[in-house]
Amino acid sequence: MKLYKIETVQYINSSVEECWDFFSSPKNLQTITLDNMSFEIQDFDNKRMYPGQIISYTLKPLLGIKVSWVTEITVSEENQYFVDLQRFGPYKFWHHKHFFEATETGTKMTDVVHYALPFGYLGRLMNKLIVENKLKTIFNYRHNKIEELFNSKIK
Repeated sequence: MKLYKIETVQYINSSVEECWDFFSSPKNLQTITLDNMSFEIQDFDNKRMYPGQIISYTLKPLLGIKVSWVTEITVSEENQYFVDLQRFGPYKFWHHKHFFEATETGTKMTDVVHYALPFGYLGRLMNKLIVENKLKTIFNYRHNKIEELFNSKIK
């Protein structure tokens, strides 16, 4: 199994508490996801993020094909970090860590994703041809949306 890694860092002009308030609500995931992916939460308990929380949703990541995805929040430390793990979905493995660190001007947010695709060699080829670029597009969109939501505010 080939394991891939994506790491992004973004500086946000808001306190750790404000960032946590936004990112610890699964409802806000739709806000930072590309519209053309048709992201829809199917089930979650309407609570702030906590270890053991299950979130199920559907999306259309490629070619308009609808995919079901179930995530479990495995670890959560308020105002510091949380980890989501795909339990069912398109990846053979998906582990996403979110870190929040106070800075002099706001918050440093770091995302680290480790993922693997099914289908051995074919999966590695699909990653090179499609998946890697799609994930870069998704994270670039998130970066820009977060800039718009948090860093374009006049303080």
